[in-house]
Amino acid sequence: MPVRTACPAFALVVALAMAASPSFAVTLIHNAHIHTVNKKQPQASAMAFDADGKILAVGDESLIKRFPDAERIDFAGKTIVPGLIDAHVHLMGLGIARAQVDLVGSESKEEILRRLQSFESTLEEDEWLTGRGWDQNDWVVREFPNAADLDDLFPNRPVWLDRIDGHAAWANTAAMKKSTVDVTIAVDPQGGRIMRDEQGRPTGIFLDAAKVFIDKGVPALSEETLDRALHVAVREANSAGLTGVHEAGTSLYAVHRYRRAIDAGELSLRIYAMADGMQDTFAALCRDGPFEYKNRLSMRSVKLYMDGALGSRGAALLADYSDDPGNRGLLFTQPDVFAEYVADVMRCGLQVNTHAIGDNGIRVVLDAYEKGIAATGGGPGRHRIEHAQIIALEDIPRFGELNVIASMQPTHATSDMYWAEDRLGPERIQGAYAWRKLLDTGARLAFGSDFPVEGVAPLLGFYASVARQDLKNWPEGGWYPGERLTREEALKAFTLDAAYAAFQERQIGSLEVGKRADFVVLSADIMSVPAEEIPATRVLSTWLDGKRVYAAD
Repeated sequence: MPVRTACPAFALVVALAMAASPSFAVTLIHNAHIHTVNKKQPQASAMAFDADGKILAVGDESLIKRFPDAERIDFAGKTIVPGLIDAHVHLMGLGIARAQVDLVGSESKEEILRRLQSFESTLEEDEWLTGRGWDQNDWVVREFPNAADLDDLFPNRPVWLDRIDGHAAWANTAAMKKSTVDVTIAVDPQGGRIMRDEQGRPTGIFLDAAKVFIDKGVPALSEETLDRALHVAVREANSAGLTGVHEAGTSLYAVHRYRRAIDAGELSLRIYAMADGMQDTFAALCRDGPFEYKNRLSMRSVKLYMDGALGSRGAALLADYSDDPGNRGLLFTQPDVFAEYVADVMRCGLQVNTHAIGDNGIRVVLDAYEKGIAATGGGPGRHRIEHAQIIALEDIPRFGELNVIASMQPTHATSDMYWAEDRLGPERIQGAYAWRKLLDTGARLAFGSDFPVEGVAPLLGFYASVARQDLKNWPEGGWYPGERLTREEALKAFTLDAAYAAFQERQIGSLEVGKRADFVVLSADIMSVPAEEIPATRVLSTWLDGKRVYAAD
């Protein structure tokens, strides 16, 4: 017999408790406010799906008569949207970050030192003290710290702290002594810089490619630790309403770890993995071709890097930084070499996804894509620029002309807006975080967070997209409000267009017949509540393939 809930007050609780029941061939959810992201049927109140999680019907309450023997779940008028997809994450990085010192939100070096001292008490005598999340732009004095700031408290224990964007790191003297090279005389690598004082001595700040000098000295994490990190990251992603992520740079070791988790039934997330550059993972993918594993892991793209980040002044600009004359950032790869990489990836029939933040870096990537498409046919197409933060105005139409997807992170704009114009000046800022300009000139947007650089919650990205304000509703009216998106556009960028960016739009991204029953139940209707109420919206439950993988307390 079908399940019938008589009291709306506890209907949702009863429904969630029964959601995993295997005794019904069809599940019918109803009395819901469903935003389908299907332009042919944008709204619905009921949906039916089979035991494998395939959607059978989307419609109104009349579906109750169509499926009389279904398990029936009354959602008591709650809002449902398709499973949210983060188009740019570092999944393992999130799990690992949760096992380190959390420096996010620290407002001074003194606060960082207090957090480090507290965390050190949990370490063994010979362990490194590692952490992530500091941002000198949030301090009263917006200057990079140095090794001396750490040495007094930690004269013998190596300390290695990643900046929030992962494109700079801060070492103490003990950590520099563990370096694989003598950093006092080392030459800056292509795409990296060891910051030095007036006497030429390393200050303790390593930018981009120079980080490898210290990274290689950090002891490797155990397999147990890495497995636990994956579990923690997946659980946090599900709790935020995520049913899918695009992993921006994946090694063969990570691929094997994901496969093991899938086989064990422990990966409640769809991962679209990008090979980590022109290395072993790319070679294997080029040799064996794209693959999908048990409807949880797929791979058909390569992640390349072109420049650094704006916050650490490593993003490659066409002109000097406004607040640092003589500095134009860092190109990780020479343009002619990069163009060869792009052509090689396209010839292998793979998607190219390149990190590029500055206007010079983005232009080099667009030029290489255009050249590669002309020479090879472009492989599968749908090539992407990851971040695409600072674009020369004349280059914005090229995204649409070349069918290049702008894979962007809305909360980067609201994190950077306090100082971004200082870096760029009033003219270049017009092409910064330019979602509306890109969309209006024919580009497709795929939105994400870049976690753990930003927070995991996609609803905060949705809020940033439509408000361009921080959580205190600053600035009034929004930061460069002309770049705001409509709520429909923002939701599509976190669902259907994110799925498109991974060649998955026929399986996920909207709630329609034949697709997977991936959806999220919310405490409020983000499509209609006042914008300032969006950040307070809670994820009540997250469903993957028609099965509940997360429920709020």
